[in-house]
Amino acid sequence: MAQRLRVTVWNENRHEKTNEKVREVYPEGIHAAIGQGLGTDEFEVRYATLDDDEEHGLSEQVLSETDVLFWWGHMAHGDVKDEIVERVHGRVLRGMGLIVLHSGHFSKIFKKLMGTSCDLKWREADEKERIWVVAPNHPIAEGIGEYIDMEAEEMYGEHFDIPAPDELVMVSWFEGGEVFRSGCTFHRGQGKIFYFRPGHETYPTYYNEQIRRVLSNAAKWAAPSTREYPKYGNHKPLEEIKPKS
Repeated sequence: MAQRLRVTVWNENRHEKTNEKVREVYPEGIHAAIGQGLGTDEFEVRYATLDDDEEHGLSEQVLSETDVLFWWGHMAHGDVKDEIVERVHGRVLRGMGLIVLHSGHFSKIFKKLMGTSCDLKWREADEKERIWVVAPNHPIAEGIGEYIDMEAEEMYGEHFDIPAPDELVMVSWFEGGEVFRSGCTFHRGQGKIFYFRPGHETYPTYYNEQIRRVLSNAAKWAAPSTREYPKYGNHKPLEEIKPKS
């Protein structure tokens, strides 16, 4: 049996404690719904939340044992310690995959990796979202039809202030008329990043089987390469350098 991919699902877990509607939708937390959707056949899943400990559940050891990190945040981006952001950033550059979900676009780690404001338009109006697959041959779209219909979601609209994605996998259309780049890949250092838009806390998005398939595909796509990490710094010549006369 192939070794399972080691996944850590990180979630603020604040809404679930303070908002009854969110607690009704995700009684075990948004992180649990995400992790359970991945399953255990191909993934070894662990969870971390903002208030787990002084390191937000993301110690050096946890991150060293993580192949792919999922990140869901919304109401407490500013409470994430800068030293933890630096730690995650360093791990991504060294090859750890990162899947940033929904309002994680405003997280410190995503903004640091993108180098932009990551701002956008938004609206909560229980409107329909249609997520179109625009790169049907991409591994993240494997097993997904031409589109995914969400009967109710929060709207995110362009302009989305991010760098041009390395690959645009999915684009959303909303009932109110807006469109949004909802499935974007990026490479930073040795790491692969996927931003995926749907997942507002008051909707059961992470129980949707197609959404779960996208997340599973994304985790496998973002898995670290087995290639040795490059050597940097002062380097001895490979060939003899003859003195110039």
